[in-house]
Parts: sequence; structure tokens; C-alpha cells
Amino acid sequence: MVEESLKKGPSPGRIGKTFFMVLSKAGPNRDLSKGSRQQAFWDDHAAFIDGLVDDGFITLGGPLEDEGGAVLVVRAESEDDVRRTLSHDPWYREGMLELMSVKCWTIFIDEGE
Repeated sequence: MVEESLKKGPSPGRIGKTFFMVLSKAGPNRDLSKGSRQQAFWDDHAAFIDGLVDDGFITLGGPLEDEGGAVLVVRAESEDDVRRTLSHDPWYREGMLELMSVKCWTIFIDEGE
């Protein structure tokens, strides 16, 4: 079954869209003794992220609970676009998160296949 998915490639809804996986770690101002919603600048960060979801930039994401970082899957034209967009997030600006990597990701297998 996996082999069939690889032969077909990505589902039609994904053709022409570039996905990126973004990995962040806790920044120097993150308080690891507190949960995400108790961190400084949470409301500003949440509003910013909600806007990116509404715009179709963020496909999915969430915190890495044990280490204070996060993983996002986003759609963008380029890695530079991803980095530029996320640089406006209050949590990156204020040192709550630190961007570790942005990797172009081709999706071959999904639950719709």
C-alpha cells in the first residue's frame, strides 16, 4: 500500500504547494517551569499564529512539551519566506523561541491516500 502511494505522488490538493517543516527550541527567555499558555507574550503569540492559520500559512503545529520548542508545518514559496514570516512572531522577537531549522518537505503519504 505504501508503495502505491509513492508511485502516485502527493494527493491532487497538494500539487503546486511547497511545504516546510519548522523546528524551534526554547529560547533564552522561555520559562521551562511554565506551560505554553503561561509564558510571557502568550496572547500576542497566539493571535499571530491564529492569523497565520487563517491565512493558510500554517497547516499544523504545536509545542514540544518536554523541551519548550515547537514544530510547525507551513506552506510558503521559499525558506526565506518562512523565516521572514516567522520573524514577526512575538515569541521569536522576545526570545521565547529560537528557530533551529526550516526544511522543505515533500509529502508522499497521508491518511487520504
